[in-house]
Amino acid sequence: MSRAWKVSAVVAAMAAAGCGDSGPGAPAPYVWSLPAGFPEPFVPEDNPMSEAKVALGRHLFYDARLSGNGTMSCASCHEQSRAFSDGKTTPVGSTGDRVPRNAPGLANVAYLDTYTWANPVLETLESQALVPLFGEHPTELGLTSRLEEALERLRADARYAELFRAAFPGEADPVSRSSIVKALASFQRTLMSGASPYDRYLQGETSALSASARRGMELFFGERAECYHCHSGRHLSNSFRAKGMQRQPAAFFNTGLYDLNGQGAYPPQNPGLYEFTLNALDQGRFRVPPLRNVELTAPYMHDGSIPTLEAVIELYMAGGRNVLEGPYAGDGRLNPNKDPLVRPFELSDSEKGDLVAFLKSLTDTAFVSDPRFSNPWE
Repeated sequence: MSRAWKVSAVVAAMAAAGCGDSGPGAPAPYVWSLPAGFPEPFVPEDNPMSEAKVALGRHLFYDARLSGNGTMSCASCHEQSRAFSDGKTTPVGSTGDRVPRNAPGLANVAYLDTYTWANPVLETLESQALVPLFGEHPTELGLTSRLEEALERLRADARYAELFRAAFPGEADPVSRSSIVKALASFQRTLMSGASPYDRYLQGETSALSASARRGMELFFGERAECYHCHSGRHLSNSFRAKGMQRQPAAFFNTGLYDLNGQGAYPPQNPGLYEFTLNALDQGRFRVPPLRNVELTAPYMHDGSIPTLEAVIELYMAGGRNVLEGPYAGDGRLNPNKDPLVRPFELSDSEKGDLVAFLKSLTDTAFVSDPRFSNPWE
């Protein structure tokens, strides 16, 4: 059994063990304050939103006591100033394990229909939270063998006693694995980013974008660069779900980043969707990341191997990447599993600059300084 299926089995078992929130004394429903044009996100029925859960989740998100050895929090890999990414190629977990995939930003994460880079079974933020909390290959927060120890640390804090009771008033012991997961997911659903210059432009403020950014937008949504085929819609990703929408089959794509053996192989620690399907055609297939605040979330790609936006554009202009030396040498441009939309095209230097200007117009400075999302312990 592959490591991916083992993790998925653990996630499914833990999710099934969770309890609902109905009953007397349940917290008042959460009132969404959504950016203009944003639909209400999908929320699982067994974890309705409440202000109390959001407040608890925010405290937990920033608390290193939630890791097994008390050294890391969720925010260690998801920094608000970086749009909740971490600026590293790949993170290091609480016990020193190297995590093989780049920490993505969390802007508008409530709207994704699958989570992490290439996991087709993680369909909610609740199921995703179980991976960093309890996953062991690699270990991130490392709670599997130290959950009770971490729960006792939380129970000993008077502030948490109040926060947990308010969020889960019907629970005999509200400080539990299930309540932690639900609160973290609730807080992350509030991380809405919709005040970038691009958003203001869509709302009719034509001066919000520079002339260069407008030219870049035409390239982005045009047939020369064709970025929009995968980075589509208001949230610039084809991974999208809102309230009332049925889940669509998850989409994963190979962008020609590697080809180790001339037959489509990717680095063994990062095989993409293949880890779940064991179908050779799925090697190197990953979820399309949203592009909100992409200026702040470098480095790029699933393994953080592309350092700048300019380099990402050059990768796509080349129709993939030719790695000339080292253990991952191979011509990804010739990868037989590469998506046909990843094909060479030409841009002038000024056009590349325009496209970068458009991507930078997706930066929401209000989001990265919003006090509602900041560290409540400071």
